[in-house]
Formats: sequence, C-alpha cells, structure tokens
Amino acid sequence: MSIKLNSVFDSRNDSWMIEVEGELDVSTAEKFKAELYRLEEEKQADMRINLSGLDYIDSTGLGVMVGVLKRLKVNNKGIYLNNPKSNVKKIFEITGLDKIFNLEG
Repeated sequence: MSIKLNSVFDSRNDSWMIEVEGELDVSTAEKFKAELYRLEEEKQADMRINLSGLDYIDSTGLGVMVGVLKRLKVNNKGIYLNNPKSNVKKIFEITGLDKIFNLEG
C-alpha cells in the first residue's frame, strides 16, 4: 500500500492544489498528515484535494483529514474534496463527513 502526493499553491484561487494517488490508510496516513501539516504551516489557505486517483480510504485517513480541517478552520479555511471515486465518496457519506467536507464532483 502506498500513497503519492503532489501539491502546488494556486495564487489565483489562494488555495493549495493537492493530488492524491493510491491508498490512504493506517500505513500511509502519517505521510499524508505530515505533508498537509507542512503545507498548512507554509501558507494558510484552502486545500483543494483531487481524489480521482485515491483508490481507498480508511478511518485513519479520515481522522487525518478531520484533524487538518480543524487546524484550517481556526483561520476560516477549509478542505474541498474533488472527484472522489464512488467507493471513496460512499465512505464520506456513510460516516456523515460529506456534511463537514466540501465534496465536489
């Protein structure tokens, strides 16, 4: 199980544009968390995460996203999740996190 992350700051939208590929689970969550915290510390901005390449997410991955969202909310910033595959979107819906995160696509 692995995860690949690419990120770039989009100054036009004042947002981090992040692409995630692979699986976000207990074995990859720490890498994901470290990268999002690094971005958040570098520049406070919304995070737009493209999930089209994410094949799987478990409760550990969801917990990391909630933790990052809490840090961003302090400065009125948020996380926007784009293009999740149907199985990933279903996890957000089952847990009710689709009401907390901005799911797009």
